[in-house]
Amino acid sequence: MSNLADRIERHLKRILDDSQQGYIILRRGMLAAEFSCVPSQINYVLSTRFTVERGYLVESRRGGGGYLRIVRLGSTTDRQLHQAMRELIGEQISQERAYNLIERLLNDKLVTIREAEILRCVLSRESLGGETLQRDILRARLLKNTFIILCREDLA
Repeated sequence: MSNLADRIERHLKRILDDSQQGYIILRRGMLAAEFSCVPSQINYVLSTRFTVERGYLVESRRGGGGYLRIVRLGSTTDRQLHQAMRELIGEQISQERAYNLIERLLNDKLVTIREAEILRCVLSRESLGGETLQRDILRARLLKNTFIILCREDLA
């Protein structure tokens, strides 16, 4: 049986898939009541499963008139993808954030399942070794170079 976070994620993605606008607007309290959980559980799902790296933007307003807006980020041109990913990666990147970016590439069908697994393997803590800071810097360099290759039209 799947856990609560998985069920909430699937529910939100299903609603998003049915949305004509490419976004959904919800109330955190109503969603929490629907799943019989506390609102912080909804926050957890949004902050871990609906990130920019995974192709989502979450806007939130708290309070009586508060709402959640979850926007599925659309596909971009190769140049836009390259620039956006370089900015997201920065000078260093954790394994978790790198894996989220790889998941987005997979979801956007920019890499195959096999290519995604190869990237995860190459960018893992175990493969990179060393101290955390040096590992995160090396991971960022490798990921940026990977995006350069992905954006080359002559290799498509």
